Amino acid sequence: MSITKRSFLAGATTLTAFAVMTGKLGAEPVKTIRMDFATYNPVSLILKNNAFLEKELTGDGISVEWLPSAGSNVALDLLKNDKADFGSTAGAAALIGRANGNPLKSIYVFSRPEWTALVVGAASPLRSLAELKGKKVAATPGTDPHIFCLRALESVGLTDKDIVLKPMPHADGRAALEKGEVDAWAGLDPIMAQSELVAKSRLLFRDPVLNTYGILNVREAFAAAQPELVKRVLKLYDRARLYANEHPDELRAALVAAAKIDDAVAARQLERTDLRNSTIGTAQQRTITAAGQVLKKSGIIPEAVNIDKVVAGMIDNSFAPAKA
Repeated sequence: MSITKRSFLAGATTLTAFAVMTGKLGAEPVKTIRMDFATYNPVSLILKNNAFLEKELTGDGISVEWLPSAGSNVALDLLKNDKADFGSTAGAAALIGRANGNPLKSIYVFSRPEWTALVVGAASPLRSLAELKGKKVAATPGTDPHIFCLRALESVGLTDKDIVLKPMPHADGRAALEKGEVDAWAGLDPIMAQSELVAKSRLLFRDPVLNTYGILNVREAFAAAQPELVKRVLKLYDRARLYANEHPDELRAALVAAAKIDDAVAARQLERTDLRNSTIGTAQQRTITAAGQVLKKSGIIPEAVNIDKVVAGMIDNSFAPAKA
């Protein structure tokens, strides 16, 4: 083999290796990855605070931009408008996004939380779901608390047409409840836990099964162009999840600082947040599909949408880190 040919093949091998790192031949090298972080995703706080991504990617000339998310609706907006590459949402919220044309892939489970319930004020006379008929209920549209509310109502033969839905951000919903401006609120931790402990609000209805999983999503175009980088990010995300499980005091402190809550509130949220499993697959597909059927009945997802097909196209476990 001639030196020229050998040099060409060596160069081609180097180019191919680079292509694998950057996703595919012709893909632009990534200079910055944009990650959301959220108090409803405590793993993201550990990932950010410990700079796991930065330590891993700096040598490749890749920086990390952190973007705050106050709810699944915010994360979906960041992904849809190409302002974030990775976003944290509830599984059912990701389904709404995907069904409405948001090109995302759901690739990782950061938690199995009981992060939402239907909440009433300390002095509320309400004692059952059925009593919500005709009442004012605050919820943030497109988030798991809203979807939880719909599924809870369905369980007693009611729909969103039987209540007066008051769309508002999560924090505003809490304030409205505590001021007596609404009768109930579809809460979200940690502000739900804070309302319980500080304002003595009461959980009228809770059901962990109706909470869809905490899901990490990636922009589909980013995943297609940078599959190896996505795998590296998930490996570090999983490191953060394992670290969070092994360092509960540090996890609680991170949540206290990020959410500006006291230790007891953070502990209440974390005691109902399961970080033990990260695999995305059949269990999530089943839960999200069930939520999707309720969303179709409520008109949030168009009747013509094939929920099974959307969910199957949304969930992608090909980037999952290998289990030890």
